[in-house]
Order: sequence, then structure tokens, then C-alpha cells
Amino acid sequence: MARQLRAEATRSAALRAAADLFLEVGHASATLSQVSAESGVTKGALYFHFASKEELARAIVDEGRERVAAACAALVDSRSPALESVIGISYAVLDLANSDTLVRVMYRLQLEVRGSREDSVFSTWQNHFQNLFERAIVHGDVLDNLDAENAALLVCEVLSGVLVVSEATDALDRAPVRMERVWRAILPSLVAPDKLPYFREFASRSLSSFLRERDDESVAL
Repeated sequence: MARQLRAEATRSAALRAAADLFLEVGHASATLSQVSAESGVTKGALYFHFASKEELARAIVDEGRERVAAACAALVDSRSPALESVIGISYAVLDLANSDTLVRVMYRLQLEVRGSREDSVFSTWQNHFQNLFERAIVHGDVLDNLDAENAALLVCEVLSGVLVVSEATDALDRAPVRMERVWRAILPSLVAPDKLPYFREFASRSLSSFLRERDDESVAL
């Protein structure tokens, strides 16, 4: 048991150091020797867990996807309108990119590392959103003629765009705010006019609550 715990701690230390290094210098420029030095993990122990830099990168992708999946799952409540869950997920996954270095690097690596694009986090988003939009159609929360697959694709594409632009402009901490503005623009294409005020208000109120909770957590830390 003690040996297993040490092995898990070693692996976690290597993943954290690699994520920080990849963020600082890029995956292409980083070396396993640098990861070893930054993490305090010997080269032998590092190679025991990861045979190559690509294998280490794929491990970061897998861990990051698990964290994103957990955040999404926590926001899918069958008792709440499905569109509310879609909005909440959009804020949460963007905030993870800002608060969790490993998740931020995972998003980048999804596009850079061979073998990491299959079953990507972006596909996970789209699957979640399509299931939720299908439920929203059944419950009458969105337009009757809405195509769940196309609606999911739309949200996935704009969410990806907000993520990319926010990182490119060094404004990831403001990404949820950007997304709320996007919601105000696209909601008319998703919901009936009589429900538009409610969901716009929900998007705004949910953002305020989300940011307040994030600030409270920062103060506590």
C-alpha cells in the first residue's frame, strides 16, 4: 500500500510539473529531463511511469478530460431545466481552464499531440450538450423545431472560440463573462420569445453567482 501511494504521488508530481512546463515553454520545446528537474522525480522513476514525452502528454490529456467530465457531470441535474445545465457547464469548463493548469494545457495538447484528438474533450462537450438539448425539447424549454445536434454543435463551437480567444488575449479569468455575452446573442435562436427573458436573466444571474463563489474560494485560499 505504501509503495502504491508513493507511486501515485510520483506520477502526480510529474504530471503537475509537466503541465507547468508545457504551459511555460510549450510541449514541443519541453524535455523529460526538464520535467525530472522541475518535479524532483528521478529520471528512472519518470521513465517508469512515462516511456516518452508523448506518453506523458497523453496522460495529461486523460487526466484533464476526467476533470472536465467531473465538472460537467456535477452540473447535470435532471430536476433542473436542461438549458440551465448547458449554460452552467459552459461557465464551469471555461473557469477550469483558468484555475487548473493541467486542464488548460490539456486543451492545448488536444490539438498538438498525435493520438489525443480521438474522443476529444470537445466531442465530450458536444455529446453532453446534445443529450441536454434533446431533454430540453421534450420538456418544451427550447424551440419545438430545434435540432438538438445542430444546437449542440453551435454551443460547442462558440464555447471553443471563447476559450481560444480568451487565452490568446491573456484573459482567461474573464472567459465566463465573455460567454454570458455570447448567450445573450444566441439564446433567441434556441428558445421561444416568451421564454427568452427568463433564460437571459438566468445566464446573467448564474454568472454572477458563479463569479461570487469563485471570489469567495480565492479569499479562502
